[in-house]
Amino acid sequence: MFRVLDAMDAPHSGRILRLRLQSGEAPSIRSLKGSELIATSPSGQQRRVRVKGFALFGGKPSDGRLARTGRLDVHVDEIGGGDPVGLRWEVTPA
Repeated sequence: MFRVLDAMDAPHSGRILRLRLQSGEAPSIRSLKGSELIATSPSGQQRRVRVKGFALFGGKPSDGRLARTGRLDVHVDEIGGGDPVGLRWEVTPA
């Protein structure tokens, strides 16, 4: 499970989410690309997001870096309607 530390609109489409690993084992970078995740707000609202890629301003993503720091910046498309994913939301695999 990840927690959203920061969320912002991406320059051309989608959103950039800065995630921190909260619990469980860190997934591989390869398994995350193109995967769908479920984001849950503090109030319980859920939103599905699809990982388009990774933001590079935090450094090149790698399995070792994710395991060491527990942080990852992902570029996502939000699926369906509802509030945009924001701070303190929890993100889990679909």
